[in-house]
Amino acid sequence: MKNAGCKALGIQLKRKEFNVHGITVFAAGSRVYVTSYSPFRGLRGTIQAVNTIASDLEEPFCFYLITLEGAHIQEPIWFEYDEVELVAPPSVALYERG
Repeated sequence: MKNAGCKALGIQLKRKEFNVHGITVFAAGSRVYVTSYSPFRGLRGTIQAVNTIASDLEEPFCFYLITLEGAHIQEPIWFEYDEVELVAPPSVALYERG
């Protein structure tokens, strides 16, 4: 996304995450950890794009195109929003010393 999915929802993105209808949506460039029960569980990667689909349902659809580290497949893979978590949430990253 670097704002592609957010533009569809009319949101300007300046942070690594934001909330849409109660779900947290991560920005492109965010480092994530795959939590889904799939062959990619436990791998880390970087979000390349975000695709959100607004609907009349309770929750919007949100998908991340993620380049995985350590996977045999080199192409980025799509994951649903609830299949990944941030590697270091912003609240933790603020307290890291560099």
